[in-house]
Amino acid sequence: MFYRDERLALFIDGSNLYAAAKALNFDIDYKLLRAEFMRRGKLLRAFYYTALLETEEYSPIRPLVDWLNYNGFTMVTKAAKEFTDSMGRRKVKGNMDIELAVDAMELAHRVDHIVLFSGDGDFRPLIESLQRQGVRVSVVSTIRSQPPMVADELRRQCDNFIELEDLRDVIGRPPREDAQHRPMREDDEES
Repeated sequence: MFYRDERLALFIDGSNLYAAAKALNFDIDYKLLRAEFMRRGKLLRAFYYTALLETEEYSPIRPLVDWLNYNGFTMVTKAAKEFTDSMGRRKVKGNMDIELAVDAMELAHRVDHIVLFSGDGDFRPLIESLQRQGVRVSVVSTIRSQPPMVADELRRQCDNFIELEDLRDVIGRPPREDAQHRPMREDDEES
């Protein structure tokens, strides 16, 4: 699946990866995730995409964003939009698909293999374009949750599908009993 001498880039759709890991009932240790892919190839970049609520004094995602920023991840953030739906429920929208796609296209000529951490079917045309440019694309998500978190068209298009559940022992945080010391998590946001 991976070649030791290939140039890798990781593109992490933060809210999508968080939702997939949550559906599998585990938290991701991003230090272990980065180390795992450094072991698999020459990791050039690890991008992490997330929207942030700027209206709140404290955002639960802020500590994770800061930690990732200081620990080898390239952070791509934007302000999330907050609205009330027709049922009167507060919703947050912060889609980062365009930013991720543009960055992947710009980096395509410098890498051999892109690993996309997302199950969003909207990325199928991006994968197809990257493949036409000679870039191999792996997708990390899950089909073991109910419902599956990866779109079928994404699995069909990518060169390699990596089941997130299979990475649990390599990149998962050990469960903690103390709720006060829960690991930092991605916000539940709509894509």
